[in-house]
Amino acid sequence: MTGKAETSGKRKAIKVIRRILILIAAAVAAVLVYYTAREYRPENTQELETGSGTRQLSPGDSLSVLTWNTGYAGLGEDEDFFMDGGSKVRPDSADVVEENLKGICSILQGQEADVLFLQELDRNARRSYHVDELAWYEDALGMDGSFAYNYKCDFVPYPWPPIGRVEAGIATLTDYQMSGAARIALPESFRWPVKTCNLKRCMLEVRIPVEGTDRELVLINFHLEAYDSGEGKAAQSAMLAEKLTEEYEKGNYVIAGGDFNQTFDGIDAYPIHNKEDWVPGVYEEADIPEGFSLQAAQNVPTCRLLNAPYSGNYEDSQVYVIDGFLVSENLSVDRIENMDTEFEYSDHQPVRLEVTLKEDM
Repeated sequence: MTGKAETSGKRKAIKVIRRILILIAAAVAAVLVYYTAREYRPENTQELETGSGTRQLSPGDSLSVLTWNTGYAGLGEDEDFFMDGGSKVRPDSADVVEENLKGICSILQGQEADVLFLQELDRNARRSYHVDELAWYEDALGMDGSFAYNYKCDFVPYPWPPIGRVEAGIATLTDYQMSGAARIALPESFRWPVKTCNLKRCMLEVRIPVEGTDRELVLINFHLEAYDSGEGKAAQSAMLAEKLTEEYEKGNYVIAGGDFNQTFDGIDAYPIHNKEDWVPGVYEEADIPEGFSLQAAQNVPTCRLLNAPYSGNYEDSQVYVIDGFLVSENLSVDRIENMDTEFEYSDHQPVRLEVTLKEDM
């Protein structure tokens, strides 16, 4: 009888374990179905609202463009980040986010740039305490423009505590009159199921008519892949080059700028000494499309590694130059300079470009 009881007990235990495994499998399947159904799937090209600017642009005019990855106002000098070798997921309070926003706005107001390329703007995200950062910038700067989502997920489930809800993207603000704007999808870097709750990178195209001509100034704002093995950045860089070539061959003036997440050939003022954590790719000279020049300065770095809070100097913290511009040859480059903000409000520093539209092209 004892043997039969033991056998019966084992069978019951196996049944319980089997039911538990079935329930776990069903739960995992349900989660995957949910994330797949709710995945953000933008069209390849999506028309966007344009700003209300009224300024006119003519051949011979000069203008300034500033690009800045604002780090969703959550990656100031005291922060680290789990993807870069740190541990934090978000700042300690909404007050930190708002103080960073005030600081970023103050710097942008002082620059008085004609065009702003901004990356990593949260609209409704747990990591930035659900502050609508686009509305904040538009109100503070008295400028508007176009916004494109590149990250939308109901709940990002990693790490612990998890990132949670994210609605974020990139914005181009200007008071010039726009003739159109569009979100152009870039190649995805990750496969299912990881891609269901990951970024969907894009280019934000803004078109500004040039008075007295049939040309346009085409502005391309972008934020290329960061945490892939390299293939994603390469594919995205190639598509960016194709877009720029297409516009330049039409006779348009073209400025593309943003966060390349890649260092640049010939800029070696800040060597990589930390190879244990995040290491950027390399944007090669061969990646630059014909008819364009890479405009990147090295007077100060444009990004720091978020493996720890900022040390206060470039020697002790790993820093890079990974932000800049690609400019068509029918524009004369008058100035390119990185702004020194001491990484107080973001893990990136802004880059300012000044150009003049050539008249004899």
